Amino acid sequence: MLARAAADYADNKKAGDILIMDLRELSTVTDYMVLCSVDSLPQLRAVRDEVWDEIEKNQGRKPLVADANMESQWLVLHYGDVMVHIFHREKRAFYALEELWSDAPRVEWSPTLPAKKRPARKAVKKAAK
Repeated sequence: MLARAAADYADNKKAGDILIMDLRELSTVTDYMVLCSVDSLPQLRAVRDEVWDEIEKNQGRKPLVADANMESQWLVLHYGDVMVHIFHREKRAFYALEELWSDAPRVEWSPTLPAKKRPARKAVKKAAK
């Protein structure tokens, strides 16, 4: 599913509060909406670039419409059946799309990348006194 892939790619760049909403029964504009939050303009750009590049590379799709206005602190990548919204945290709270679409079912999602393995601890012998 493209929406889950987009969420994974946003997570690659440490986007937070990732949410996927199912709008198939509520909207003719898109089937799924992916929302995520970032803390800075460089991270906003990084998440947008990661989602764009990875979807193009792995799913062979480019956005039908893409917003490139970084100053808005809200970028949208529209793939037709999936819209990816990348917000600066303050803008996400202000526009509150979750509240606007509160009747949309949430799609269960969690990061697919495995947690980093910890290196094995080496046994340390205590020196005899």
